Amino acid sequence: MNRLLPTRPINHRLRVSAAPVRKSTPIATTLLLILSLPLMIFLHACASRANETAPATTAIAAAPGIPADAHVVAPGEVKQLIEITGTLAANQEVVISSELTKKVVSVPVKEGNIVAKGTLLFQLDDADLQAQLERLHQQEKLAALNEARLKDLIAHDAASQQDYDQAATNLAVLKAEIRQLQTTIDKTRIRAPFAGRIGIIRTYPGALVSPSTPLTTIVDDAQLKVEFAVPEKYANLVTPGKQQSFTVEADSNAYKATVISKESYVDPSTRTLLVRALTPNTQHKLVVGQSARLAIALRTSGNAMQIPSQSLMPSSQGYSVFLLKNGKAQLTPVVVGQRDANNVQITSGIQVGDTVIISNQLRLTPNADVRVVNIK
Repeated sequence: MNRLLPTRPINHRLRVSAAPVRKSTPIATTLLLILSLPLMIFLHACASRANETAPATTAIAAAPGIPADAHVVAPGEVKQLIEITGTLAANQEVVISSELTKKVVSVPVKEGNIVAKGTLLFQLDDADLQAQLERLHQQEKLAALNEARLKDLIAHDAASQQDYDQAATNLAVLKAEIRQLQTTIDKTRIRAPFAGRIGIIRTYPGALVSPSTPLTTIVDDAQLKVEFAVPEKYANLVTPGKQQSFTVEADSNAYKATVISKESYVDPSTRTLLVRALTPNTQHKLVVGQSARLAIALRTSGNAMQIPSQSLMPSSQGYSVFLLKNGKAQLTPVVVGQRDANNVQITSGIQVGDTVIISNQLRLTPNADVRVVNIK
């Protein structure tokens, strides 16, 4: 009896205290899961990144060698060119001046106008000449009447042949004087000798001009001459009918000119031969006097080997290149030929199909391992 009494209260306490523990277990578990969820996401992300970067690290480690770009040698066309500076000249160009000492009456053209052949450019004062012409016309009428009268008298044997001859001669002389004066009057009308562009006008109405006074210039620039001097060693390679390309400073367009003639001798002071070509200029973009840069094609090779210029390694013994053979760099001496802006011709030292290293050469040494990044 005494042993059972203490036991009941103890069991009662245990039941009372155990009931709250079983009720709070789901709440604590849920709270623990909520708090640990960000940590689980972070750990998962780190593991994913580690898995992504692991193959790249393995790939880099699997491809040893110095990275470099390469070029496979193939046959191509190479032109031997020389650059020459020439000058654009007008097809025709004339300084307009007067043949008479007269006063300018009018200037019916404007500077820069394109005029046709025969267009009136300057009108000089011809009042005195017109008065002389009128006097001669009146004398001509009187001489014609006198000649006709004596001719009728000769027919009736009423006048001598000598008198008639004198009258006929006077009439012929007057007609000749009229033609001469008419020619002088025509010189007071200064006209365009050919179609072209008018230059700067240097005189205006009211000015007294003489044969030594330049009035203006007229230039035929519908087509232009390109004049350039070729070294004597290439004198026979530039022939009439051959087309040449050239550029000017004013724009980046490429123009074509056809060789029309060559000088008959080599200039002994410069040892060059003057060549003249012709180029159309219908849109008048080219200006007389501009400098022209010509690329003269001398010889062409259709089976030449070219490599990028940056692949050359200069030295005191000449030029060399690194060839890629069996994954290793091999330094090979070469002989260079023609060059252009980006490539160089190789005449000896390499063969078609060789692979030339064109980048990162400063890091290379003979027999160094090379990993090709890009083939150009």
